[in-house]
Amino acid sequence: MFSSHDGLCTIGELAEHLGVSVKTVRFYSDRGLLPEASRSAGGHRRYGPDAVERLGMIRSLRGLDLSVPEVRRILDEQDAQDGREGTGAGGALEDAVAGRLRVLGSELAALRWREAALRLVQECPPAERPGRLRLVGAVAAPPSTASLARFWRAWLPPRMPARSVTAFLEAAVPPPPDDPRPGQVLAFARLHAFVTRPCGGGAGVGSCQPRAHGVAGARASAVLYAGLAEAYDLAGAEQRRGAEPSPGEALDGFVDAYASTYGARDTPAFRRVLAGRLADDPRIDRYWELTAEVISASGGPPEPTPGSAHDWLLASLEAQVEVAAGQGGARRGPVGEAPVSVARA
Repeated sequence: MFSSHDGLCTIGELAEHLGVSVKTVRFYSDRGLLPEASRSAGGHRRYGPDAVERLGMIRSLRGLDLSVPEVRRILDEQDAQDGREGTGAGGALEDAVAGRLRVLGSELAALRWREAALRLVQECPPAERPGRLRLVGAVAAPPSTASLARFWRAWLPPRMPARSVTAFLEAAVPPPPDDPRPGQVLAFARLHAFVTRPCGGGAGVGSCQPRAHGVAGARASAVLYAGLAEAYDLAGAEQRRGAEPSPGEALDGFVDAYASTYGARDTPAFRRVLAGRLADDPRIDRYWELTAEVISASGGPPEPTPGSAHDWLLASLEAQVEVAAGQGGARRGPVGEAPVSVARA
């Protein structure tokens, strides 16, 4: 290839050797990625032997869909490392590959979501297709959970500590599945529609909040939600093993969260009043039903959610109160302010 007296080749010879067009070689040369060794008397580009390896590297990097600026940073770093022993792949290459992998992951997630959405429309009865198209069309691919987070941020008690809000959102906002089934796409789309039209279509978030949200301070809210999170975890474990609602550690933690928040003692009377007030709170069961559909594995039992754990604990509390009433339980006593309910919004 480099048969000339000076050991250099023309742009055409370099392009032919690597199976690319002259235009491609010129493009990379003009952008400083492929330096010329010299110019002929007639002004034609001449390249040295190292141009073969360098152009091959450029083609490989571009074949991975890395941008020209990224390729430039990688080559510049490689040039700087030449002559230094023990130097391996630089940070520029690692960063570029990691960034491209993130982009590809997002693109693949979007494609899988669109495929499941198309199957959802394809497999439903013709009469239902317009409605399903409207539902799935309102959700991006891959979907964002921003609308769900906004719903809960508006619903949670005011001035609640940011750390407590973040912890609650992690439990209450279901992440879209990486490889969704059509049913999961439908559930997520319905969930998005639910939170953008909360509490029965336009009634507004405030109309469906538990009464205690208006009176509990920031510190009290943090104490309550931290206690409830622990109780829900314990109740979720009971649900996974198929246990019926019953008294135990989970229920004790659940009641203690309310008692600690409102400065009350955990007595039979407190439990009786707590059960009645929680039962009277508004509900958003539909949110939790749809959440369970989004996160449940194919063919498996529904995964516990904070809502289902709350209902399991409330059923345990009501059963215990019933038994106590049948046995002539303690007199009804006062409790603090109306307790907040996570499963009832």
